[in-house]
Amino acid sequence: MAGLGRLNGKVALVTAAGQGLGESISKMFALEGAAVAVTDINQAEVERVAREIGAAGGRALALRVDATRAAEVKEMVRRVVERWNTIDILVNAAGGFHRFAPITEIEEEEWDRVIALNLKTAFLCCKAVASIMMERKKGRIISISSGAGIAPNPYAPSYLPYGAAKAGLIGLTKHLAKQLGPYGITANCVVPGTTLTPRVRKVRDAASIERIAAMNPMRHLVEPEDSAEAVLFLASAEARYITGVSLNVNAGNLIV
Repeated sequence: MAGLGRLNGKVALVTAAGQGLGESISKMFALEGAAVAVTDINQAEVERVAREIGAAGGRALALRVDATRAAEVKEMVRRVVERWNTIDILVNAAGGFHRFAPITEIEEEEWDRVIALNLKTAFLCCKAVASIMMERKKGRIISISSGAGIAPNPYAPSYLPYGAAKAGLIGLTKHLAKQLGPYGITANCVVPGTTLTPRVRKVRDAASIERIAAMNPMRHLVEPEDSAEAVLFLASAEARYITGVSLNVNAGNLIV
């Protein structure tokens, strides 16, 4: 496994690492020398990602975790620390949604489920690792938000629970940056535009994907690796004094 060694000696924990952005981030971190806890609710997928990292010469620990449940998050963190003694980097990549619907068709249970998946997961994971990082006076927390958390995409349907959750994640990050900064811990968001992940390919048809790409100033949709590179930068030594920011990776489809 050949990289630049930008994360040599670091221990990273990545949620939703069984596919899409989480998988790309995990593999990129391992390529750069980190030991990576690959976590997801899908046991088969985390084991696959961990095997692929190991086959390429990296170090990975596969953990099946429902990150919406505090007890499972605490156990996840305990097992990572038991294996590698610490956690230097947390990446909150859990999130998503499964349909578009107007507010009049959204039931309370659906709202709660989407908020939990996209926002509660980050809160629980941040809480679980904060004391470890505070004690060591260093750490990186990077959360995957979305352009939907800044403004609705003018070229695509709007989905209220997802947009609200991702906006909340940006706010959570800013408050974390303020609270944890005195301990040498940074907290930042990466904000992808529409990204060609397996989930996006399921909820959007080919015509919609082509239309959104054509509307971007760069006439392209981003790939998972594009956001993974941004996450890697925020986890690296070069970003040691960058905190509380939302880094847009969207080929220009949301310019703020």
